[in-house]
Amino acid sequence: MTLTRYIAGILLFSAVSILNGLPSWCAEAPVQAAVSIAPQKYFVEKIGGAHVAVTVMVPPGVEPHTYEPKPREVLALSRARVYFAIGAPFEYAWLPRFKSTNPRLLIVHTEENVPRIPLAQEEYHELVRAETPESGMDIHIWLSPPLVKIQAQSIFDGLAKIDPAHIEEYRANLTRFNAEIDSLDADLKKLFYGRQQAKSPLPPLLRGENGKFMVFHPAWAYFAQAYGLKEIPIEIAGKEPKPSELMKLIKLAREQKITVIFVQPQFSARSARTIADAIHGRLVYADPMAENWAKNLRTAAEEFKAALR
Repeated sequence: MTLTRYIAGILLFSAVSILNGLPSWCAEAPVQAAVSIAPQKYFVEKIGGAHVAVTVMVPPGVEPHTYEPKPREVLALSRARVYFAIGAPFEYAWLPRFKSTNPRLLIVHTEENVPRIPLAQEEYHELVRAETPESGMDIHIWLSPPLVKIQAQSIFDGLAKIDPAHIEEYRANLTRFNAEIDSLDADLKKLFYGRQQAKSPLPPLLRGENGKFMVFHPAWAYFAQAYGLKEIPIEIAGKEPKPSELMKLIKLAREQKITVIFVQPQFSARSARTIADAIHGRLVYADPMAENWAKNLRTAAEEFKAALR
């Protein structure tokens, strides 16, 4: 190696070392944001664009009802500036701990101002379970496009608060994201209400059609509410059906002419398989936790529509 190349290498190494040692504001580092579930990453990136870097707390294949952060995941939050909560059960215990390890962390509750659905509907218990319905509210608010617009506004407000220098970009991104949501919502309404809403302005259940679908875990109630459908869950609040309840569900599925049972990767499909076998039906996976939110809802909607036929 010549002396010139040696000196050049030393200078390059020194320059890189100096740049790595600069404070984050010199390089305009992105805002470190954390979210509970993967679909929220989609929302935050749509609004934050290049100015945010998003960490998802609940890993793929794990259910947010039972998730407990590992020490390394809690440690990763030490650099975060904002946490976008969604009302997942683990948040109630862990958000105060996240805040105690990172006092500057802004916690934004995106579930605020979102109208909630009871975890267990009275009709379900009248048909299947005799005990008192479980208390609590359904957390799956990200599966309804109209409700995502409310969550998107909360995300914008949070980013604007911690990074006002880019507020106009965030505002423009929010406008574009709202337009995307409206387009998706319109497409799903056409799918379920009919190609021309003037000819069939009522949702399936009000038109006298069978708009009921059966799922293992009750994740799709908000989606069903948005498009005139009705979810029939097999499991509620982590409780699988007893043998007598399983027989009632099989009878209900036959009465409603249900031939498809929807399951998701985060749960066992054992009970769903038992019902599907009894009614000579099949299982179809519909994952409420998929990161590509818009694509996933379109795919799930097509599956639900096909099942309703």
